[in-house]
Amino acid sequence: MNLDFLNESQRQAVLLTDGPIMLLAGAGSGKTRTLVARIQYLLEEKRVSPFQVLAVTFSNKAAREMRERLAANAQVNVGALQVTTFHAFCAKVLRMEGAYLGLSKNFTIYDDGESQSIIKALLAKHGINQKELSPYTVAAYIDGLKNLGYYIGLARNEDVEKYAEDRRMWDLFLEYEAELHRSNAVDFGGLITGILNLFRSFPEVQRKYQDKFKYVLVDEYQDTNRAQFEMILLLSEAHRNLCVVGDEDQSIYSWRGADIRNILDFEKVFSEAKLIKLEQNYRSSKKIIEAASEVIARNVARKGKQMWTNNDEGDEIKIVECRDDRAEAEYVAQQIKLIANEGVSLKDIAVFYRNNAHSRTIEDALRKEKFPYRVVAGIKFYDRKEVKDMISYMRIVVNKKDSLALTRIINTPARGVGATSLRKLEDEAVRLQLSLFELIEKIAEAPHEYKHLSLSGKVQSAINQLVHLVQEVQVLENQNHSPTFSYEKLLNESGYYEFLRADKTYEGAARLENLEELMSAVKQFEESETEPNLVKFLETITLDTTVEEQTGELISLMTVHGSKGLEYPYVFLIGAEENIFPSYRSLEIGPSAIEEERRLFYVAMTRAMKQLTISFAQGRMLWGSLKFNGPSQFLQEIPERYYKWISYQTGPKRSSEYGSKSYDDFDQSPESSDDAVFYKEKVYQTKRTSSTSNYPSGSKILHALYGEGTILDTEGMGQEEKVTIQFRDGIRKKFMVKFAPLQKL
Repeated sequence: MNLDFLNESQRQAVLLTDGPIMLLAGAGSGKTRTLVARIQYLLEEKRVSPFQVLAVTFSNKAAREMRERLAANAQVNVGALQVTTFHAFCAKVLRMEGAYLGLSKNFTIYDDGESQSIIKALLAKHGINQKELSPYTVAAYIDGLKNLGYYIGLARNEDVEKYAEDRRMWDLFLEYEAELHRSNAVDFGGLITGILNLFRSFPEVQRKYQDKFKYVLVDEYQDTNRAQFEMILLLSEAHRNLCVVGDEDQSIYSWRGADIRNILDFEKVFSEAKLIKLEQNYRSSKKIIEAASEVIARNVARKGKQMWTNNDEGDEIKIVECRDDRAEAEYVAQQIKLIANEGVSLKDIAVFYRNNAHSRTIEDALRKEKFPYRVVAGIKFYDRKEVKDMISYMRIVVNKKDSLALTRIINTPARGVGATSLRKLEDEAVRLQLSLFELIEKIAEAPHEYKHLSLSGKVQSAINQLVHLVQEVQVLENQNHSPTFSYEKLLNESGYYEFLRADKTYEGAARLENLEELMSAVKQFEESETEPNLVKFLETITLDTTVEEQTGELISLMTVHGSKGLEYPYVFLIGAEENIFPSYRSLEIGPSAIEEERRLFYVAMTRAMKQLTISFAQGRMLWGSLKFNGPSQFLQEIPERYYKWISYQTGPKRSSEYGSKSYDDFDQSPESSDDAVFYKEKVYQTKRTSSTSNYPSGSKILHALYGEGTILDTEGMGQEEKVTIQFRDGIRKKFMVKFAPLQKL
């Protein structure tokens, strides 16, 4: 087999076939090519049977690519070769051996939605309100235990004991596992822990698979969790012919259970292991690779590599300081126009952002310029569920005949208006030739007239609250209150904000960030209109988002997490600011989290082949308010010799609603300080809150919708103050003062 197409490190990785070996494969170093060549060498030169080789990776796409390359290059039949994902391999073994664990061959694999259904049923069984304990939180807890490799019956270690301290969650986990077993089912995490249980409890089964797979290879090893590491160890501990390929500098999935210790401690577990570093980069220019290497060298938790390339010197990195997030998006769109006019294909251009929510301004700017784009591994901003939900709330305020919008949100968040109740309401609305909202308005006004619908007290109460909320916002709109105010009232008093805040998972946080960004969109619309209202806002985003779908070449938009494994000649990384990248969560957690953020920044930099542009905004609209975060600390870690600084100051000047400090209060002159272009000052501003209630008990008030009433109780202060009011007709309601149209009498 001719190995001349490999460099010296890659050749060594192919030829050292026996015993444990770890390939530290830096970004763009040809790891897949090396891994494929190693498997091919085992089959052709070492005469290893394809039945005895197991290669595992994380995605079907990666496994398929590896199989296709082998089929194209290998001189032997690779049909029997096991190139698969962790979960697919485990499922196959459990189908064969599941009887040992009380599973039949036709067991069901529950997806995330089905797992959620079990959890919801358990919460209902124990009378636990989903607002008090979100099913997503319980699912994340169970997932965390399984990522550690825990299954019922295993001795508990220190990590598991920490989980067991939460007795309520632990009991839910035990009940959840019992329900899976009764249903002859496993979830995704259970596929891995099932193999651990099988191999540890039945050594004869473990020996069978150790004898079957004499050579084990693992791709993307830095993404493995503890359970996957234990499984690989149990599979290979007899023959020790284990080859793992990974890069600790690209370990960016700790929130998904990935454990960087699997790489850092590999040589402790396999003391005889050989370590080979693939350090030559074939992807990027010298300036990009050397700058990225300088940044990642700041991390402590790493083996250490020195990436290098024979590629051209390349362009300097552009660091662009923009007035605000709209100017940033405008700059990116204008640069893309210039690049495209030079004949560059749009498919060679990508825009990265730290969080999904930050795609919104870029999407708006690209649509304005009529550039076709795709959101890779994600959904366009205005198509995301939570965004569409809140838009539906606004739609029903401005058009009460919009039954489609009401159908979407009448039970979002859950209010007890299930499918059966909704069908009754829809049938009655058709019978009376009313829109759905017009019907529930009548039910709220005169429930006794609709007793024939047999609505439960819970459904009746939910209808009343929703009708009153929509009517209150309609009053605000008629009084020309700001759309931002209306949006915030809908978000809070619908219960949607609390519903999402109760979801402590990564996905829940991302959904909240999307609603935060929608608030910013409303605020920015408000600033650009002389007479802003919800009708105009909805019209604007509808017209913007119904641009004719284009096919062919598309600009790629994605999170930095989604960019891993990809490459583009032209890369724009936006939002390089403190509290965004690195995220505010990582700043709270501390050094280990900052190191993961730095690895993520390194991943973003090393996707770029020819040109890298990194931008930040002096001020960014977050939750409808302008925040001054300052540039990311990672920008300061790029040596000056690798970048060109650009100041893009355009658009209207604005000041923060929290004080008088405006953009012009920041020193924008690179020559004016020893820190060159980086701010020395951070600004923290707070709102003052009143120490006494504006509406003490006994006060008489006038509500724009309900008329005169008396304050019965107050709680909270300032922006969080809530009042309970009894009105003349006996109705008693609680309001957040900041949203309620109240007037003192």
